[in-house]
Amino acid sequence: MTPTSPPRPTLSREELRRYSRQLLVPEWQEAGAQERLRVATVLVVGAGGLGGPVILQLAGAGVGRLVISDGDAVDLSNLHRQTLYSLADVGRRKAEVAAARAQALNPRVEVEVAPALDAGNADMLVSGADLVVDATDNFAARYGIADACRHLGREWVWGAASGTAGMVSVFGPALGLRDVFPDPGEAESCDEAGVLGPLPNIVGSMMALEVLKVLGGVGDTLRGRLWTLDALDGRVRVLHLRGAVPSGRG
Repeated sequence: MTPTSPPRPTLSREELRRYSRQLLVPEWQEAGAQERLRVATVLVVGAGGLGGPVILQLAGAGVGRLVISDGDAVDLSNLHRQTLYSLADVGRRKAEVAAARAQALNPRVEVEVAPALDAGNADMLVSGADLVVDATDNFAARYGIADACRHLGREWVWGAASGTAGMVSVFGPALGLRDVFPDPGEAESCDEAGVLGPLPNIVGSMMALEVLKVLGGVGDTLRGRLWTLDALDGRVRVLHLRGAVPSGRG
């Protein structure tokens, strides 16, 4: 879903300087993507290994409003991959630390800490966003996000990283997580399967890129496709999902 509010007509001088390198990308400039991004609200659920790079890169890119939902606290075992945090943050709430770091990176972005998403507040949180990012690490939470997004007609960027494998897609009402993974089987979280530190940062960066493409209306998004990475041999594959129509531009 792209922002419903009309883009602001012009960027300020400070914004032109801050975002100058991405504004040099012809497709980004021609689509008026920066203006689209500036009026968008993104809900990021999960501020861990996937959510950390998403949050920082969306703040840096200039998303208008960033809402961060995560009920966990920083643990020492997070630090090998969740480089958003430092040793001094252990025990602090991830969402609050992440929000402070995003705001420090780009004061022009409105950053909000939201309650941890659950069955009682999922619709409320999702309804206030133009696009949702699922950066959680368990299927119970993922299905809750998927159901709320489908119910409210929202698209969401989904990613997963475990062990040495990663995946990214863009789901929506027509083709969602339950269609692709109706039974997760024995899927394990990073706490159970482990993960090599750089992997969630790679996957999170791909997720942030998809957010920019969806909101900016540029490029061929991963709608109807699944991007996969095998970190051990560097192999990347993009699979066409059954029942999906070609994604097209934006």
